[in-house]
Amino acid sequence: MTASAPTKPRLSSFWPDLPRDGKLLISTVVFQSIGTGLVLPFMVVYLNEVRGIALETVGLLLALQAGVGIAIVTPVGALIDRVGPRRVYASSLIALVIADVLLARATTAGQAALALTLLGYGFGVVWPASNALIGNLIPSEQRQRYFGVNFTLLNLGIGIGGIIGARFVDVDRPGTFVAVYLLDAVSYLPGLVILLGPLRHARDRVERPHESAASRVSYRALLRDPELRALLALVAVAALVSYPQLNAGLPAYARAEGRISTEGLGYAFAANTLVIVVLQLFVLQRIEGRRRTRVTVVMAGTWAIAWALLGATSLVPGTVVATILLAACAGIFGLGETMLQPTSAAMVNDLAPDHLRGRYNALSSLMFSVAFVIGPVVASFLIGRGLGSAYIAFLVGGCALLAVIALAVERRLPPHVNGVRPVDVDAAPDGAPVSG
Repeated sequence: MTASAPTKPRLSSFWPDLPRDGKLLISTVVFQSIGTGLVLPFMVVYLNEVRGIALETVGLLLALQAGVGIAIVTPVGALIDRVGPRRVYASSLIALVIADVLLARATTAGQAALALTLLGYGFGVVWPASNALIGNLIPSEQRQRYFGVNFTLLNLGIGIGGIIGARFVDVDRPGTFVAVYLLDAVSYLPGLVILLGPLRHARDRVERPHESAASRVSYRALLRDPELRALLALVAVAALVSYPQLNAGLPAYARAEGRISTEGLGYAFAANTLVIVVLQLFVLQRIEGRRRTRVTVVMAGTWAIAWALLGATSLVPGTVVATILLAACAGIFGLGETMLQPTSAAMVNDLAPDHLRGRYNALSSLMFSVAFVIGPVVASFLIGRGLGSAYIAFLVGGCALLAVIALAVERRLPPHVNGVRPVDVDAAPDGAPVSG
C-alpha cells in the first residue's frame, strides 16, 4: 500500500458539498449582520447624545449587558445539551428582536437597562448556540471552511451596515436612530423563521450514551479533561489580545498616543473589514489540512506585527503617516482574524462529544466574554496613565505567549481536532510496505 496526503477540497465545492440544513443556516448571515452593522458603532452616541443619559450611566449599562452575558453562558451551555441548540438559538434571536424594539423606544436609563439585559442574554447565547448547531449540522471535514465562510459573510454584512448607518444616522434627528434599531430587529427575523420553520426537523438533539448520566455532567467534571483545559487556555489568551483590544484598546491608543482623527479611525476599521472580506477565502484554502496550532502560531506572529505598528503611531503623532500605520495595523490584524475564526471554533467542536457540544461552546464563549471585561480595563488603565509603551509590550508579549501555548497544546490535541486529515491509502498487495 502507498499512503499520500489527501487532496485539499476546492473552495468552489463548498456550496455544492454543503448539506441542505447548512445552506439554510448560512443563507441569512449577511442580512442579519447588515442589521448589526447599522447599530454597532452608535450605542454610546445614541444613549448619551440622543436620549440624554449620562455617560457614566451608559458605561454601567454596557457593563450590565456584559455581566448578563457572562452570568448566563454556562447555564445556557447545559440547556443547549438538554433541549438542543436550535431552540436556544431561536430564543436568543427573539430576545435580540425585543431588545432592539425596546431600545428604539427607550427614553430613560431604566428602559435602556431592560433592553440591554435582553441584549446581554441574546449575545451571550447566540454564539454558543449557533456554533453548537453548526457542529451538529456540518460534518467535521467541512466545519473549518464553514466557520471561515460564515465569518467572511458576517464581516461583509457588518461593513455594509456600518457604511449605511454612518451616512444615515444624525444626532439632530432622533428618528434616524429609532429607524436603524428597528431595522436591526427586522434583520433577525429571517434567521428566526428558518430556525422555527425549515430547520425544525434538523439534527438538533443528539443521542446521548446514557441520558441520566449526561444530564448530570458538570463543568467541573469537564474541566478535568487536560485536552479541554489546554484548548481553553489557548482560546483565553487569543481572546485577550484580539477583539477587546481592537474595539477598545486600538481607538484609545490611537487617539491618546497617535493623535489620530476619528476619520482616521474610520479608515482603519474599513481596512480591517476589507482585508477579511478579500482574503478570508484565500487563507481558508491555504490553511486547509494544516495543523491548526501551527496556524495559530502564524496568527500570533501576525498580531504581534499589527500591535507593533500600533505602537509606531506614537512615534509620528498627528501625521498622515500615523494614520497609515493605524490602517496597516488594523488590516494586518484582520489577516490574523482570518486564521482565528476557522480554527478555534472548529477545534472546540471537533473536540466536543456530540452530547456535550453546548457546554464546550459555552466555555469557549465564556473565555471571550471575560476577555471583553478584562481587556478594556487593562487598556484604559495603561493608556490612561500614560503607559502606552507598557500597553504595546503587554499586547506583543501576549502574542508571544499565545504562540508558546499553541505549540504546547499541539502535543495534547488528537490529530483530527488539530485539523490533520487522515492520509489516503491505496490498495496494495498484502505485506507491501506503506510509504509516505
